[in-house]
Amino acid sequence: MLHALRSHWPEYLMEAWGLGVFMVVAGDAVILMEAPASTLHALIHDADLRRAIVGIAMGLTAIGIIYSPWGKQSGAHINPAVTLTFLRLGKIAKWDALFYILAQFIGGTLGVLLVLFLFGGNFALPPVSYVKTVPGPSGYWLAFAAELLISLVLMLTVLFFMNRRNLKHLTGLAAGVLVALFITFEAPLSGTSMNPARSFASAVPGGDWTFLWIYLSAPFLGMLAAVEIYLLLKFSTARMCAKLDHAEDRRCIHCGYAPPFTGKNSNKRMQL
Repeated sequence: MLHALRSHWPEYLMEAWGLGVFMVVAGDAVILMEAPASTLHALIHDADLRRAIVGIAMGLTAIGIIYSPWGKQSGAHINPAVTLTFLRLGKIAKWDALFYILAQFIGGTLGVLLVLFLFGGNFALPPVSYVKTVPGPSGYWLAFAAELLISLVLMLTVLFFMNRRNLKHLTGLAAGVLVALFITFEAPLSGTSMNPARSFASAVPGGDWTFLWIYLSAPFLGMLAAVEIYLLLKFSTARMCAKLDHAEDRRCIHCGYAPPFTGKNSNKRMQL
């Protein structure tokens, strides 16, 4: 444990930074679109269009984090369910997985608290309400099912892209597009979380834990189910590393744990 902490603390901080940035952008975007005092809220009357704009903003943010220098180094999981998926596949060490998950929860929470500090009531009061994820009018069981399904689809897509030589560097783009689409079309059902740390971070300042069980369980179940489906179909994981974009110019703590490529040296591995 201490060795992992001493050696890999930069990656842990990068994971905290990644989800923190995501939550700051989410808070800002929803304030701009939904806060009653916002000029854009007054100008754009169509709620579906406002939600689509937020979805695009969050999809672009996810893409930016994944392809940023820090995202390329840590792997840009920024989601405990993603980290556990790679742990299930044997692509990340157990201590790294634990510290990644802790960092994600801490980073996301700090991001939410920063937005609260900067914007106060515009962020805390309805309809923004700390950008909490809550079930829509159709009820909490449908919200649970929707979260499980979109988490499964997201992870299946990520796994498919990561293990295709011609597609692997597009994994982050595919993930960002799905985030944008899910927020645009699925958010009325569940709020579109797919991320336990993201929902936990929004619940902290208001202390509203009522439906948090949905967002702490469904993403994990959906993404782990995606792994089992992927393995059941006998797709290869040989080229996979626990990074959404594997860059040659950034160190990789995951390949050092479980090399995803074949070959005797890194140059040969990168040519596959």
